[in-house]
Amino acid sequence: MQIESLKVFCDLTETESFTKAAQINHITQSAVSQQISSLERQFKALLIERSKKRFRLTREGQVLYDASKEIVQTYDRLHSQLQELKDIISGTIRVATIYSIGLHDLPPYLKRYLKAYPTVNIHVEYRRANKVYEDVLGNVVDLGLVAYPARDAKLEIVPLKKEPMVMICHPQHPLARNKSVKLSAMAGQKFVAFEPDIPTRKAIDKVLREHGVQVMPVMEFDNVETVKRAVEIDAGISIVPQTTTLQETSKQTLATLTIEDAELSRPIAAIHKKNKVLSTALKQFLAMLKEPNPA
Repeated sequence: MQIESLKVFCDLTETESFTKAAQINHITQSAVSQQISSLERQFKALLIERSKKRFRLTREGQVLYDASKEIVQTYDRLHSQLQELKDIISGTIRVATIYSIGLHDLPPYLKRYLKAYPTVNIHVEYRRANKVYEDVLGNVVDLGLVAYPARDAKLEIVPLKKEPMVMICHPQHPLARNKSVKLSAMAGQKFVAFEPDIPTRKAIDKVLREHGVQVMPVMEFDNVETVKRAVEIDAGISIVPQTTTLQETSKQTLATLTIEDAELSRPIAAIHKKNKVLSTALKQFLAMLKEPNPA
């Protein structure tokens, strides 16, 4: 029996998916099945109730999972400590991020980090917010980057920064003559919104509601890039993170206005599973993400 087999079993238990367990460990689904079968033969016990539609461990499987988790975490801590003693920073970091952070906030940090630690591989996946949480909790990724982090007993939240939100509109829109705007000026305006389950949408709706401002939603999208494209064709106005508008503002395809009478800023955070053993590479990456934007 090898620690790798125990890790595969833990990943399978946490993700409840042979596909995801295979993805995490860079092996085939068939190899996952073979390793589980090998563990069952070794312990002479059935570990997974295969007759059930829903993934479920047997009592023996639960006992093995609890013990295996401790063994894998102890091994990870040992590996990390030995790396630190040798001043070695290497390995792979798996990151899931929402689109706006991945496209606009993360790139300068990646460039700086990879220049400092060229032997580290960083694999980035772009996800909707709910999928980022799912991937972190399922151990598919090491780290998630989200806005308006949601508290969860199984998650550790690492605050990174707050970024201002701004109103955007077409350069020929009547409001574009101003450098700033009050929320009341948006009343009755056609509004390009994020989809209802997006945390940024919920925050914007809350502020508008608190100020008694009703807009006219005309489109809803799940990412900031599509929202901006709709505003560029004058489909309506919108409110988005300021960092996502720099390119369009410089090209004058969008007008950006600060909001005078509301504290609208988007908190960004990193999330990882509680009690997760952080590799030296991941610790350094988190430390860099806490620093001011290197761009």
